[in-house]
Formats: sequence, C-alpha cells, structure tokens
Amino acid sequence: MVVHPEVMGVDALFEKIRKIPNWPEKGILFHDITPILQNPRYFRLLVDLLVYRYMNQKIDVVAGLDARGFIIGAALAYQLNVGFVPIRKKGKLPFKTVSQSYALEYGEATVEMHTDAFERGAGVLLVDDLVATGGTMLAGVELIRRLGGEVVEAAAILEFTDLIGGRRIRDAGVQLFTLYQNEGCISPIDNG
Repeated sequence: MVVHPEVMGVDALFEKIRKIPNWPEKGILFHDITPILQNPRYFRLLVDLLVYRYMNQKIDVVAGLDARGFIIGAALAYQLNVGFVPIRKKGKLPFKTVSQSYALEYGEATVEMHTDAFERGAGVLLVDDLVATGGTMLAGVELIRRLGGEVVEAAAILEFTDLIGGRRIRDAGVQLFTLYQNEGCISPIDNG
C-alpha cells in the first residue's frame, strides 16, 4: 500500500499528533507523534512524504536523533536505500564516540555519535520529530560536521514557529525542512 501526498495531506498528520499539557514539566505542551506511528496509513504517509522530497538528492546516510528521530530516520533510510546512523544520548553507544552538549527547552543534555558513522564528505540527512529550541538538532549538526560530513538538510515533522529553533538552525547555515509549522509549544496556564 502506497499513500500518496495528494490523497492525504500534511494536515492529516498534524491532526494525529497528540497534545499533552504540562509534560514533561509544567508550561510545556508536549506533541506526541506516537499516534502517527501506531497507524500504518499515517506512518506510511509520513515516510512517503519524506521519501518524495529526498529520493533525488545526494544522500549517503540518514542520521536520526535520539529517540523519535531513530524511528523516522531508519524507515526513511531504508526507503532511500542508504545507511542509518543513530545520534544517541550520552553513554548509550558502545564504540568510540564524539559528543556534543547542548541546552534544550527544559534542561541540558549531551548526544554522541560513533566516530566511524560515515566517510568524510558524506552527504548526511539529519532527522528528528520536531524543532523547538533547535538545541538537539544543532548538536547533531555539530557532530556531523566534526566528522567531516556535509549536512544536506535537517528534516522534522513539526517546527514551533513561536520558538527560536528553526531560525537558529538556518542561521547555522543548515537548510531546514519541516512538514508542518505551528505555534504552540507553550501550554496554556493550568489552574488545576
């Protein structure tokens, strides 16, 4: 079964995203993509939309950011017939790594990638589920560049336009493609 973008639009994907107020902490409106992943038709639509965008570009490897970027990135890499590289949270990869720390919307974190993830000069597509402050994606960009890769583009399902992440990524010289742009990472005041 192939779902074509003209049959089901991007808006249908956004409608499937579950919004959870005050998680993981008060004031954050979490956008949960698991309903997309649970539904084979919507998951295929997501992957197909990205495949159509990247199938004629020179991409040697897809790098997925921990953890939802793994799911999207691995499926996309498979369809594009290229390798997949995980960018994981610190301490999760077993081989020699490079690491990059960053600030995110509700704390700090460090991500790592294996030093042999790809050949120097490789065209890398960086994938995650959403862009908020841009910290995770920019850390991934830094790791790719440090290993001599070229970031072909960064891709996500959703970009929060009321936050600075998309601008920060573009200001770093990285093309950013998102299927949907939306205000609304900040949750309404919860008086309960």
